[in-house]
Amino acid sequence: MDSPTSNESSPLWTPSVQRVQSTNLYAFLQWLKERGQSVANYAALWKWSVTDQTEFWLAVWEYFDIHSSTPYHAVLEGAQMPDFQWFPGARLNYAEHIFRQSRGGKAAIFFRNEAGLQEEWTWDTLEAQVGALAQTLRNLGVGPGDRVASYLPNIPQTVAAFLATASLGAIWSSCSPDFGPSSILDRIGQIRPKVLFAVDGYRYNGEIYDRRETVTQVVRALPDLMATIFAPYVFPDEEAPDISPLLTWQQAVSRPAPLTFAQVPFEAPLWILYSSGTTGMPKAIVHGHGGMLLQHLVNATFHIDLSPDDRFFWFTTTGWMMWNIVVSGLLTGSAIILYDGHPAFPDFNRLWQLAEESQMTVFGTSAAYLHGCMKARIQPGRDFNLQALQSIGSTGSPLMPEAFLWVYAAVKDDVCLSSSSGGTDVCSAFVAGVPTLPVFAGEIQARALGVAVEAYDEAGVPVVDQVGELVITMPMPAMPVAFWNDPDGSRYRASYFDAYPGVWRHGDWIRITPRGSVIIYGRSDSTINRYGIRMGSSEIYRIVEVIAEVQDSLVVDLEALGQQSYMPLFVQMKPGCALTEEVQNSIRGALRDQLSPRHVPDAIIAVEEIPKTLSGKKLEIPVKKILMGIPASSSVNQGAMQNPCSLSPFIALAAILNRPRPGDGQP
Repeated sequence: MDSPTSNESSPLWTPSVQRVQSTNLYAFLQWLKERGQSVANYAALWKWSVTDQTEFWLAVWEYFDIHSSTPYHAVLEGAQMPDFQWFPGARLNYAEHIFRQSRGGKAAIFFRNEAGLQEEWTWDTLEAQVGALAQTLRNLGVGPGDRVASYLPNIPQTVAAFLATASLGAIWSSCSPDFGPSSILDRIGQIRPKVLFAVDGYRYNGEIYDRRETVTQVVRALPDLMATIFAPYVFPDEEAPDISPLLTWQQAVSRPAPLTFAQVPFEAPLWILYSSGTTGMPKAIVHGHGGMLLQHLVNATFHIDLSPDDRFFWFTTTGWMMWNIVVSGLLTGSAIILYDGHPAFPDFNRLWQLAEESQMTVFGTSAAYLHGCMKARIQPGRDFNLQALQSIGSTGSPLMPEAFLWVYAAVKDDVCLSSSSGGTDVCSAFVAGVPTLPVFAGEIQARALGVAVEAYDEAGVPVVDQVGELVITMPMPAMPVAFWNDPDGSRYRASYFDAYPGVWRHGDWIRITPRGSVIIYGRSDSTINRYGIRMGSSEIYRIVEVIAEVQDSLVVDLEALGQQSYMPLFVQMKPGCALTEEVQNSIRGALRDQLSPRHVPDAIIAVEEIPKTLSGKKLEIPVKKILMGIPASSSVNQGAMQNPCSLSPFIALAAILNRPRPGDGQP
């Protein structure tokens, strides 16, 4: 695979000595030095963090003064993944550590939506809402280990609902309102929640989407549900759905109560996130209180460099792990900024306008949004006052080198542009920004602290300056506690440890440069990673293949560096049926309504046959490789196929997609 174009010799930005010395990372290095652990620079700190994990994570525990109601009896027991345990014996609570940072009447949450609604919650307001809500949940019988599900947009009430759930030791799980009924039930139906938070609808791209009927369908399909807490949002003057029992948000927070925190074991489930492979139901990934607390403190403090004076934003929905990362900003005392709506409505200037209005210091978004801004030729630095802005974060897919150049030319020349990559699987970053290091076009600054990232070649050997599989060779606290409904751990092991026993294989192509920076080339498996929202291809097939005229289908998402997300859907039509405009509209409408607007394909293409193995499995990964320009002979063993001739149209399309062309090379 060719390396992306980037300037290998000259950084786009280098932090000044004054800026380096103002970072949390610099303060941590000085703290370590005072305790006899002299670490000269980030490279040495990262190496120490992965070669002496016990000492590193013990230092993190002490530096952040982690509160545990009972002592731990070891830092790490067992080093062979996935059979390990962090801080056994400790009992703590993630939400408690957020409110240890409470700043009383200072702002905790700034909220805006695309319709112009604005709210500001102080820490006192947030604590009052969480305390009252936690008591309501307690009265409904919610306690440690019970599941609480959310179907709420990115509004302050969602943050309060999560913190109330976590304070009780109950387990949080969230779907965003743009998911249809089948997508919701494929997720939260697995975990059988006791309480559901729900909304009446949401706004997106200038349109209102009524979700009251969806809520009714979902509630009727959840057999263990004790109550629904309903938050009016876009129809505040209309009746709530006919659901019983139902509490309105106002009823749920009407009785003040002191906020207390259940002390739970370090590995006790905090939340369940969902990630899909290529077949079967979405995986329900369980993360623990302690692992998330430690990893998020390191990420927010040392990589994002948040402090109580910051105002932290990341564009996200409540169905993406970046929402959880936004909430983690509260662990540092930072105020967080929530935005609900389309990031480019009415145009790409909207989020930059939000940055000015909120005096945003950290602007997080997706690579797709920055690519869109660049293509729209907007000039945020000229049109908005971005004096407060100190750093820009990008994730979700690789950020092309040209977008790096655009940020420094069109946004601000004195800003730390930090690309990062991680996953729902760990709800954190594997490779991330480092505020004390220079920024090079097309590159992520470094491997994250405590994360033993390597690139493996086909023989499972670590390589430098070559494209390889992203693997993690040592445990990290944020790795899942388990998968839900996976009592023997077999599905968990199969998901990450089958390729290299004892080593986590994540499914990304990466290159680690000689200077320690990282370049991400996209997914090496066939999971759809659409604008940062991961979705299993099987979820798309379940909807597409019920269309009467469709016989079979195959979908891939091309996200190679230098390309924006391009997701073609290939369909094999039933005999006598044609791929008419009407059929295409039916497919797009079904995906938009039942799955997500983000997973509507960019193109729908008719093919004679879907390529399959002898055992009948769709050849998604080989087709993706072919479309990315890798020769068919290197992408698939045609002797192991049912129908080798079926590759012809994909090879022909690859020649079109990968031919040299002027401009940005987008499909």
